[in-house]
Amino acid sequence: MASLYLVPGFDRDAAVGSVVTLGGDEGRHAIAVARVRVGERLSIGDGAGTVVSGPVVAVTGTVLELSVEEVARHEPPRPALWLAQALAKGDRDELAVQAATELGVSGVIPWAAERSVSRWEGPKAAKGRDRWAAIVREASKQSIRPFVPEVDPVATTASLAKLPGQVLVLVPGAELALTAAPLDEARVTLVVGPEGGTSPRELETLVAGGATPVRLGAEVLRTSTAGPAALAVLNARLGRW
Repeated sequence: MASLYLVPGFDRDAAVGSVVTLGGDEGRHAIAVARVRVGERLSIGDGAGTVVSGPVVAVTGTVLELSVEEVARHEPPRPALWLAQALAKGDRDELAVQAATELGVSGVIPWAAERSVSRWEGPKAAKGRDRWAAIVREASKQSIRPFVPEVDPVATTASLAKLPGQVLVLVPGAELALTAAPLDEARVTLVVGPEGGTSPRELETLVAGGATPVRLGAEVLRTSTAGPAALAVLNARLGRW
C-alpha cells in the first residue's frame, strides 16, 4: 500500500502525467527516515480531499518527484461526524483523538469539562491544540485519509450547547440508544465526558441547548474508548463500513 504524505495547499490542478514535488519536512522524512527510493509508490494529499498517487521518479537531497498516475478528489462526508472530547489525565484524551481520526472523524473539539483533571489555560491552551493537531495529522497519514480533521480551540460547556447540527451526549443509562437516534444530515457531534463523567449541571446545559443524551450499551466505557466506539457505530449505521 502506498504511503501518504501531506502537503497543505499543494497543486489541486495536478493531472495524470504531471510531476509533483515533495520537499520540506515531508520530503526530508520520506528520504532520510522512510528511505524512499526511486520506483517506490507514494500518495501525496492536501488534507482537504485531493490525493495524487504514483511512483517516485527522482530523489535529490531532501526533495523527491512523483509521477502522477492517479488523481482522486473526494467530497467531504455527510453528515460530518465530530467528537467533543473532554480533557483527560494522562494521554487518554489523545488516544481518543488518534483513534477517532483513524475512524474518519471530521473534526475534534477539546472540552474543558467540570470534572476534567487536565486543564488547558493560558499558553497551555495553544500548546494543547497544537499537540492534538499533530496527532490528527499523523493519524491521517497512517490511515491514508483524504481529509485531515479540524481541531477547534478548547470549548466550554456553554459553547458546546451552541454547536451547529445535532449534538449527542454519551451518557451511561440514557433512555435512547445511539443505534436508535435519528441523525442530522449535515453534522453530528458526539460529546464524551472525562473520567468522572459529565456532571448533572453540564448535562442540563447541553440538553437545554438541544443536545440529546444517548447510551452505547450496558457497559461504562473509559473516556478514551467511548468516542471511538460511538464513531464505529455511526460508521456502520451510515453504510461507511
